[in-house]
Amino acid sequence: MSTRIRKPTKAAAARAPALNLRKQASQERSRATVDALIEATARVLVREGFERASTNRIAAEAGVSIGSLYQYFPTKESLVASVIERHKSEMLGILRDALARVAQRPVGEAMREIVDVMIRAHRVDPQLHRVLVEQIPRTGRLAEVEGFEREANELVRAFLEAHRSELRRALDLELATFVCVSTVETLAHGAVLHQPQLLADDRVESFIDEVTRLVLQYLT
Repeated sequence: MSTRIRKPTKAAAARAPALNLRKQASQERSRATVDALIEATARVLVREGFERASTNRIAAEAGVSIGSLYQYFPTKESLVASVIERHKSEMLGILRDALARVAQRPVGEAMREIVDVMIRAHRVDPQLHRVLVEQIPRTGRLAEVEGFEREANELVRAFLEAHRSELRRALDLELATFVCVSTVETLAHGAVLHQPQLLADDRVESFIDEVTRLVLQYLT
């Protein structure tokens, strides 16, 4: 979920709504309710947009009472923040799994799969991704997105370090990691927002190939 987002001013931060769960979902039924509300929020955001995604609409979509919603989430923003957190965690899990699979493969082969999973992660629900990116400043989740980017960079840096002998000489690995991750994320994000046809089934393989070629030419 990488994007260049303007950080909120101190005044805006002071006005930020409560975003944390009112109470933790400990029992199975409570966890099921929280899950249903988060999933319903994602569907309503995509269908209605943020402004029309009221807590009443979300509760109805989830099949729970508005009172039950407010037991766990104090505001609409807190629901959206939970959707952002889940979306971020899912994307990071995809990247971790991919790097574990390709850890021992040559850079040329491995990088193609890394680029593949980073781009395909944006295909899972591009409409939701677009809405969430727009709402990150409103929900105060910029720090968490930056945390996601830091972990993604650490994972890729560790991979590049393990394959140092395959990379061009005198390559600054810290800088190279930033360049590679930022390039792939920016291109994938740009496709979601501005060129969604590049993520279609008949175009995505070519898109992945071109991004991989760009990254490998830089690294090797």
